Amino acid sequence: MRDNALASSSPVADVEAETPRLNRRQTAKVRTRQKVLDAARQLFGERGYEPATIRDIAKGAGMSTGAVFANFQDKAELFEAVLSTDMVKLADMLKTAAAAETTVRGRILAALTAGYHGSLEQLPLVQAVLARSWFQPVAAEMRIRAAIKPLIGVVTDALQAGVADRELRQDADVRLLSDMIYDAWLSNYRRAAYDNWTIQQLTTRIGKQVDVILAGALSRQ
Repeated sequence: MRDNALASSSPVADVEAETPRLNRRQTAKVRTRQKVLDAARQLFGERGYEPATIRDIAKGAGMSTGAVFANFQDKAELFEAVLSTDMVKLADMLKTAAAAETTVRGRILAALTAGYHGSLEQLPLVQAVLARSWFQPVAAEMRIRAAIKPLIGVVTDALQAGVADRELRQDADVRLLSDMIYDAWLSNYRRAAYDNWTIQQLTTRIGKQVDVILAGALSRQ
């Protein structure tokens, strides 16, 4: 009797009691939204932003365009939703790769190389991100920046660890170094898009770029 009373008042039981269960209609809406996201991700990854139409996305999801618009205001909002989800997954991939290394250079290069491996198959999607950054509204640009912030954060964490381990100077400008390394990494996608560079070529190039960027920040001890 006492055990039952304790069980009913346990934190786990309280959380389960507080967590609202979705009804059938809400569950269907969640599934519909996910189908749209999956179809959009595939088309954006294959074609890029402009060629992927709402009609094609709806067809890929097996539903009407009305169903798409019931979940997303327009293609731009759908694109941002896809990007935000993918950036979270990519950031986790970068963190895992960086954690396996013990030096600041090793952590950064492992993370960025993992990023190339994880995204190069969807090169049109990356190109769309780059292209849209030149003409999209300020509000949309700020949302995109928020989405990619976890990626820059992986580089920042590696640099801060380098300062803590005294591989880098104690007065190293970590924020500036992070931005420079991320910008170099991102710019290399143009080589893949227009010059057909392989991941090996991209890895070699980013390695040299990181060496140049870090040169002035290395500890002299």
